Amino acid sequence: MKPIILSVLALCCVLAAARADEVVLSDQTNVAWWGGVVTHGHAMPMTNGYSANLAANNYGNQTQPLLLSSRGDVIWCTEPIAYALKDNALRVTSKSGKVEHARGGDTLREACKLAREKYFPPSGQLPDEALFAHPQYNTWIELMYDQNQRDVLKYAHAIVANGFEPGVLMIDDNWQEDYGKWTFHPGRFPDPKAMMKELHGMGFKVMVWVCPFVSPDSDVYRALAKQQAFLKDKSGQPAMVRWWNGASALLDFTRPAAVEWFKGRLEVLHSEYGVDGFKFDAGDATFYPGLLASKDVNPNEHSRLFGQFGLLYPLNEYRAMWQMGGAPLAERLRDKAHNWNDLHKLIPDILLQGLIGYSFTCPDLIGGGEFTSFLDGAKIDQELIVRSAFCHALMPMMQFSVAPWRVLGPEQLAACKKATALRAQYLPTILKLAHHAAKTGEPIVRSMEYVFPQQGYAAIKDQFLLGDDILVAPALEKGMTSRPVQIPPGTWVDSQGKRITGPATISASAALDELPIFVRK
Repeated sequence: MKPIILSVLALCCVLAAARADEVVLSDQTNVAWWGGVVTHGHAMPMTNGYSANLAANNYGNQTQPLLLSSRGDVIWCTEPIAYALKDNALRVTSKSGKVEHARGGDTLREACKLAREKYFPPSGQLPDEALFAHPQYNTWIELMYDQNQRDVLKYAHAIVANGFEPGVLMIDDNWQEDYGKWTFHPGRFPDPKAMMKELHGMGFKVMVWVCPFVSPDSDVYRALAKQQAFLKDKSGQPAMVRWWNGASALLDFTRPAAVEWFKGRLEVLHSEYGVDGFKFDAGDATFYPGLLASKDVNPNEHSRLFGQFGLLYPLNEYRAMWQMGGAPLAERLRDKAHNWNDLHKLIPDILLQGLIGYSFTCPDLIGGGEFTSFLDGAKIDQELIVRSAFCHALMPMMQFSVAPWRVLGPEQLAACKKATALRAQYLPTILKLAHHAAKTGEPIVRSMEYVFPQQGYAAIKDQFLLGDDILVAPALEKGMTSRPVQIPPGTWVDSQGKRITGPATISASAALDELPIFVRK
């Protein structure tokens, strides 16, 4: 193992006298840097003019107070940081914590290794294998806010009837009586226990959507207010926080009363109704500034406190997160729109998740998870859905929501099924890498720069490696029938058995039902 080389003034090219809350590195012209904002993965490595401020901001997805470089640098702070690359100089500051800078070696991979070992060591556990083993299915796009027992069962039966394997089924927002009232709505779910029994009998594991908000019009709110379970405003009253579904009170998870109450609600759903796990939504740091908790914690910390509930249930999913790298949590990319531009973001965003410690990743919903893209009258791009399915196929997880059998023609539907069959073929490798990630923290899907450092691959954002030896190059452009692929050093074999010696740039066939894959020999 190479020794950790701690940064000093001469080695780090610090422009100004080092302070506890700032690191400044000059002349980063030939250094590639990755920051800890997953939503900005497609903007990595940074270019001049890039900036981010993590204070009270998850950018709608996972974050870490972390920067990594292609030469082995690690910058970390236990508190939120702001950073910018300007005139080829990198400035990293924190208002409330010490900014640490170290060298883990000479490469991005060595930097990641140091960061994992020092700041977010792997837990040795992984989320429920069911999240990896088969495609996941989410009721959101098909049902939106009309979640109900009849249509949930109809969706599940259609999955099987159309030749897709049962897997994890997520019942999304509005199954409940109210926000914070985590019981099945009796009008929409007249017999939830019977529904759960039927879904389990079909081979599904079932998750339901939950959030940390409580409707102020509910009896639950009145009871919890008496227990001082909510974050407060400056007047000392429960704060009303505006979010995408209105204005609600927000649970204060620095208070034991709020923690125990929420845990109890989850356990009732698990033990009495047979719910297998939970999709934990919201928890974004942007909801917390200016609110008063029982303990003095920054807004970002509230995201982490919400994240800890997922540790109780191996079947979990989060979108917003802070400082939970290495934990056995399934982390989904934030909602992507149904367009080709957002399809291009899947690979770089999911690669950044792995670099900053979130190995157990899901690339949003196939075809896009932004529901406005699927409202009545919206134009469905069938080719985009197929290409999205193939992009998901060899990623750690794949998740359907819009029903392929409803929106696709016969050719496109057959191609979607082929994507799921391809995943089944590579599933032993995916699971092996997932268990490896649980033990070591290494990403399941890896960037070219991570595996083949300092060979000119840092800016490649349209292909990835599954482990070190399987190169995947999805088609990401409308009408594409072939695509250029950068083959790294070594001998690689394509799906037709043709050997290619790298480094080389080749043209690979990419018909609608093809995913260019190359295996290193």
